[in-house]
Amino acid sequence: MATDEKTRTELEAAVYRRLVEHLRERTDVQNIDMMNLAGFCRNCLSNWMKDAADAKGVPMTKDQSREIVYGMPYDEWRAKYQKEASAQQKAAFEKAQASQKH
Repeated sequence: MATDEKTRTELEAAVYRRLVEHLRERTDVQNIDMMNLAGFCRNCLSNWMKDAADAKGVPMTKDQSREIVYGMPYDEWRAKYQKEASAQQKAAFEKAQASQKH
């Protein structure tokens, strides 16, 4: 499928917005589970947003990029939805991090 650059960018933006909305609705899915299964989480998305803003010279703080992804201040989201990671989740995270370093 051939599309022009503007259309491709609009489609990618729509997909991103849908992904972020999906993650806002799925507050039951913890970031550590996303990291363990997919190698990225909401924080990664917010970091990528900030990186993109920095690359374009758009002023954006880490807190602002997190609020874009979480739909609320990060500390508020954590207080409402983040659960303490289990020993099993932490072990899986450490194993995944160690394997990425090699």
